[in-house]
Amino acid sequence: MTHGKIANVDLVKQVNSSVVYRIIDSHGPISRVKIAALSHLAPASVTKITRALLEHGLIKEQEHQASTGGRRAISLTTVTGDFHLVSVKLGRGELSLSLYDLQGNARGQETLACPALKQDALLTVLGNRLSDYIARRAANLNLIALAVIMPGLTDAKHGQVIYHPCYPLAQVKLSEYLRQQLGLPVFIGNDIRAQALAEHYFGAARDCLDSILVSLGHGVGAGIVTEGRIFKSQGRDVAEMGHIRVTPDGERCQCGNLGCLETMVSDAALLRLAARLLEAQVPEPGVRSLLDPTRLTMTALCEAALAGDRLALTVMEQAAQHLGQVLAIMINLFNPQKLLLTGSLCEAESVLFPLLEQAIRQQSLPSFHQALPIVRAHFQHDQTIGGLALVKRALLEGELLQLIIEPKL
Repeated sequence: MTHGKIANVDLVKQVNSSVVYRIIDSHGPISRVKIAALSHLAPASVTKITRALLEHGLIKEQEHQASTGGRRAISLTTVTGDFHLVSVKLGRGELSLSLYDLQGNARGQETLACPALKQDALLTVLGNRLSDYIARRAANLNLIALAVIMPGLTDAKHGQVIYHPCYPLAQVKLSEYLRQQLGLPVFIGNDIRAQALAEHYFGAARDCLDSILVSLGHGVGAGIVTEGRIFKSQGRDVAEMGHIRVTPDGERCQCGNLGCLETMVSDAALLRLAARLLEAQVPEPGVRSLLDPTRLTMTALCEAALAGDRLALTVMEQAAQHLGQVLAIMINLFNPQKLLLTGSLCEAESVLFPLLEQAIRQQSLPSFHQALPIVRAHFQHDQTIGGLALVKRALLEGELLQLIIEPKL
């Protein structure tokens, strides 16, 4: 058999196994007969695949009492508590680590300082810290994967970092490096895109197939889920909505352009605006703001807005206008079932969300924004949940599933 035919056979096995596993994961407990009907695979193929999944503990059999007596029906369901993964967020100056099981239960969460080192030294530190964490937290567990998420740009298909805002990792094949160091399958991805997938699998978007998550913080990012899959281009990141140009004469963005959305609605941008308004005594002289210019934080800004402070409300209105302009574009392009927001601005949800709804109504198609819910993302503070979603996706799509069934490491 030629190499091409072998590769073809392997791909067919991966695809068929993933189809069966996905059906059991989403519909279980479910019988083999129903799996065959839903998958359009031959009953013999379903039996062969489920036997392999059972042998590796990925699924289990479950008896059900027959309603009219006779033999008990045997159904299949996925096993989630016996498999574990480590999820890592390489953020801005820190490394967040968590140990999860496939059900989403987290334990052993740690946050460590991560210095800005040269590339080789940084990779050595990263490998050593992950190795130490695994030895301490997961030595006796069935560890199936490592996931690394980060701000910036990644090429998940090739396991490569394109750009990180804080570390010299451009063009580093991080998945391969860490796989060699730790002996585990490694999946990498952008933190916001991964969180959007986590919201779909486990959070506020579980009830829909099409959603957009927008993150507001150091920057502005988005993750788009369409038909239950994260929207991407050949494994590369997309949806850099923070770098959509909103005004031609705005501030210079770190990307080099002028007037990007990020320069107007990031946390730092909003605090700069509030400081300028305080200095200029806006809304008018003699009207004292609740905000203290020496203690300006996002929490203080949101609390002032919720208390009806006119200056803080002005900041919120401007933020909603600029953000709503770009969200309307996203809604017109993707027509989501749900819009999710995460970040410190969500502390002023009762003020901000109605303003956003109004801005979106004015600038998007009526049939697209009607009945479109804007909600807070479920995972507001879990820094590493996106890594769990990357591993879940790798199981459902067959890549990791096949590595467990037929290890090649």
